Amino acid sequence: MIISGKAVKFSDNVDTDVIIPSKYLVLLDPNELARHAMEGLDPGFYEKARRGVILAAGKNFGCGSSREQAPIALKYAGVKCVIAESFARIFYRNAINIGLPVIECENVSGRIADGDELMVDLENGFVKNLTKNATFQATKLPPFIMQILKDGGLIENLRRRLGVK
Repeated sequence: MIISGKAVKFSDNVDTDVIIPSKYLVLLDPNELARHAMEGLDPGFYEKARRGVILAAGKNFGCGSSREQAPIALKYAGVKCVIAESFARIFYRNAINIGLPVIECENVSGRIADGDELMVDLENGFVKNLTKNATFQATKLPPFIMQILKDGGLIENLRRRLGVK
């Protein structure tokens, strides 16, 4: 699975309260959640993301509360993939569960600038910065996670495996 898009860059320790502020947790429509994704850090994020972007961040992305709405808001905003140096484990798992690709890449935050054109190969574990003509090794996703992502998330994966439509 190869994903391409422009980078939108954030720093270390982006927590779920910033990804989707708690005052919006009453919203049930994922498209409405998306309109408020990252608004505290970048009020123009939704407009940038809705054309399809790759979010690049530093260490500990998605720390904080375990709200599943955080990766949902990003996915519905137009984030195709999140690349970070490290993730909070619950965010990482929630992202996989809802079908949002996430990949760890050491020292990525210093190698990508806002607006760089990126290509991410999830199966082989590498990130290409096409703007800077550079390739970085990332953590290769195991086959069972790749299948969950290909199916569109955990629920869809289980439906496929159980033969339920």
